[in-house]
Amino acid sequence: MVRFEGVGLRYRAIGRAGRSPEVLHDISFTLPDGVFRWLLGPSGAGKTSLLRLMYLAVAPSRGHLTVLGTDVSAAPRRALPRLRRRIGVVFQDFRLLPHLSAFDNVALPLRISGRPEGQVRADVTEMLRWVGLAKRIEAYPSQLSGGEQQRVAIARAVIARPSLLVADEPTGNLDDAQAERLMQLLHEMSRLGTTVVVATHNDRLVARHPAPALLLEHGRLTGHH
Repeated sequence: MVRFEGVGLRYRAIGRAGRSPEVLHDISFTLPDGVFRWLLGPSGAGKTSLLRLMYLAVAPSRGHLTVLGTDVSAAPRRALPRLRRRIGVVFQDFRLLPHLSAFDNVALPLRISGRPEGQVRADVTEMLRWVGLAKRIEAYPSQLSGGEQQRVAIARAVIARPSLLVADEPTGNLDDAQAERLMQLLHEMSRLGTTVVVATHNDRLVARHPAPALLLEHGRLTGHH
């Protein structure tokens, strides 16, 4: 379960006098376990900042944030790494490790959690086959196209079956067929109990896959339907 209660966010001003302006204002909503939600709004609305709060990259400046049942504001810092391991993230800029192959990038979350190497090999090989990269398993990010890197990033985010998955424009580098396949995967994960939040500008994708949405504008939640 994810709950925002009167959450505000301002980034620390570095080298400037005074306080930086808030980028998110009085955000309140609750996501039950296993739901799929779109996160919609124009560029600059605060979608990426909202996702960063969800995957614990930043802490709220005010208000209360609960992620996967943990009150983030009250939790000791040592509890956060374990909580983060239950969250899958698809970044807009992929964030693949350049010195690791596609296989090793996807394997990373499983290895961090201590899975046996035999299981890692089987699960990663199957996931890369599913996203259409069976023949690119040993390729490094610099050898992959934007769409291929996006699919590796998606595979890495979902391989450990996270309790919460957040995705920032996950179809931006995918063709229509790949985007549809990704949506099948995300809906299946939601059906199996993962809470999925997808930020997108792709109106056609939203129209093809109707689901409740969080609507952001100028850092405020203007709708939750």
